[in-house]
Amino acid sequence: MPSHSAESSQIVQHRIPAEGADQLILAGVNDANLQELARVFGCRVVLRDDHLVLSGPLADVERCIPVAQHMIDLARLETPFAPGDIRRFAEVVAESEGLAPSALEASKIFLPGRRRIITPKSAGQKLYIDEIAQKDIVISIGPAGTGKTYLAVAMAVDALHKKRVRRVILTRPVVEAGEQLGFLPGSVEEKVDPYLRPLYDALGDMMPPDQMRRSLENRTLEIAPLAYMRGRTLSDAFVILDEAQNTTKLQMKMFLTRLGLNSRAVITGDKTQIDLPRREDSGLLEVERILKGIDGISFVYLTEVDVVRHHLVREIIKAYAIERSNESEPREAE
Repeated sequence: MPSHSAESSQIVQHRIPAEGADQLILAGVNDANLQELARVFGCRVVLRDDHLVLSGPLADVERCIPVAQHMIDLARLETPFAPGDIRRFAEVVAESEGLAPSALEASKIFLPGRRRIITPKSAGQKLYIDEIAQKDIVISIGPAGTGKTYLAVAMAVDALHKKRVRRVILTRPVVEAGEQLGFLPGSVEEKVDPYLRPLYDALGDMMPPDQMRRSLENRTLEIAPLAYMRGRTLSDAFVILDEAQNTTKLQMKMFLTRLGLNSRAVITGDKTQIDLPRREDSGLLEVERILKGIDGISFVYLTEVDVVRHHLVREIIKAYAIERSNESEPREAE
């Protein structure tokens, strides 16, 4: 009887029907997509007679099948993708114990104003979207590039469009300005605007310019520094606190106690980018300790696996994490 390892190394061929798929999208320019699929999984990949043919060791072919099928599904929908996306599809399968990339489609967000569909790019992002849909307070912690703010804004615009809330409020602390704020030219709004610009950029991706302008004018949308939230009750609203690692403990408590009836909040932050004078004063670190286990509050941790920027961003994040780990290790006495 052959051993399991012998079965895994058996050379097999598997044909996946690809009728109706746009062959240029599927194969990529100069077959770049097929070449990347072959490289990632160690298989031979050929597009032949409306079939995608995979051949190689049994274990490699089995790992390749869900990614190849997802590529065919996208090509049938005429949804373009690139070799970098194939690497991400493979990571979804690897990190999610076989979760097919097509499972991410169940959590997609449709933005009618822009006629765009936003789909999570990883299992972590899918969990994040699902938790926002189900919980009143979601706290997302992870490095830059994982979509923490972008996906939260997309969910907020979606909730506004579906009339689940009457307004969307985006806020973040303006801690970077510090004492230098008074030396900047212009009004207070003009001084803090550069620090709120990432929120405007995210909204601009979700809404047509004229709709965004009208919503800001009638206060359906509000973008403001965290200090402007003091003393308010935020009812019937979707509230996002961005860059939460730079809130103080008192600011975080103030924000959390602003929530009124029919409101939900998403808090995003990166514990590696705390700009406060003392790291231990961060409100994000405190809520991570004291709010876990409360029903209705969810913590979602994103990692470098969920990074959707340039592929080198993931490697940079990993390199910094290793460096911090080395710095924190106690050195032996010489």
